Amino acid sequence: MSKFVEVFGVPADGVWRAPGRVNLIGEHTDYNDGLVLPIALPNQITVTASARTDGVVAVASSGQDGIITFELDSLAPGSVADWAAYPAGAAWVLLKDGYEIGGANLLVESDLPSGAGLSSSAALLCATAVALLGLRDLDVDPAEVARLAQRAENQYVGAPVGLMDQMASMCCTAGHALYFDIRAMSTDQIPFDPAADDLALLVIDVKAPHRHVDGEYAARRKSCEQAAAELGVPALRSIAPEDLDDALGRLSDDVARRRVRHVVTEIRRVEDTIALLRAGRLRDVGPLFTASHASLRDDFEITVPELDVAVDTALAAGALGARMTGGGFGGCIVALVEASATNEVLAAIEKAFSKEGFTKPTSLDATPSAGASRVS
Repeated sequence: MSKFVEVFGVPADGVWRAPGRVNLIGEHTDYNDGLVLPIALPNQITVTASARTDGVVAVASSGQDGIITFELDSLAPGSVADWAAYPAGAAWVLLKDGYEIGGANLLVESDLPSGAGLSSSAALLCATAVALLGLRDLDVDPAEVARLAQRAENQYVGAPVGLMDQMASMCCTAGHALYFDIRAMSTDQIPFDPAADDLALLVIDVKAPHRHVDGEYAARRKSCEQAAAELGVPALRSIAPEDLDDALGRLSDDVARRRVRHVVTEIRRVEDTIALLRAGRLRDVGPLFTASHASLRDDFEITVPELDVAVDTALAAGALGARMTGGGFGGCIVALVEASATNEVLAAIEKAFSKEGFTKPTSLDATPSAGASRVS
């Protein structure tokens, strides 16, 4: 906490943390009332904090210069910009929902890469929220904190995100994946411990610039919503796999048919993955990962060359399965590999990227970790 004293000149009252996440499978299913299966990462954002009595929040970051301050009484969407909008948004939504938080000094530190599709924004919101609540000894259900963090990102920051990232950051447990049913708003903890089976889950950041991600994401979502309306269902989750061919035949647009096929088959892949994990058959999950990537590449059309090369190379080097993860158009892949082959797979991907002239990728430890908590 010496850094905190150096920045703010007072001792800290505590340290809180919230992790990033990676989604094992279930991509672009969330806004279709579907299923997702994320894990929390060891990489996290920490917020060291002390209480203030003047109604002011002062935020600093180890990755930014200076201190940004704002008054709780004057918080409104748009009143705080750039990275500080996230802690400001957390404070704003807590106040709006009647939580009696007060002023605070907040020092944000992170070992979670930003821009890699690992939910650094959700982690920042969740870490700030639990710190502000913790300073006042307010005990709030983790799922409720997740919902508040989503609202902050939607309404204060202005990003139309779903709830998966925040739920993963708040509700995951070590050694498990979080089975989150968006339509039912229900969760379950699914055992997921690759090391116990002499396996490893590699998360590889392909370092590709996110190309047209905002417009393309919106286009995919709109296409799914329009297809659901044409089919007369509230969301594509309502289409059972056995009814898929009939549904595709009723659609007038080939692009819509591909989008629908991805969503319906991806939800089934999540169900199949969960069944295999519950049966202790982790190795058999690999082909589902690979099928998911093919669907995202061919039917949903959200991969980029770096993602495809990374997946193809991982499979050629012996991975049991591999897929892009996240919103697409850049970001990361996940690969399920034999623990003994980890270095071989990573080396093969680095060599392939060098040959293609791509930026050198990086990898993360993907041990399934716990959600947000107080550190000290």
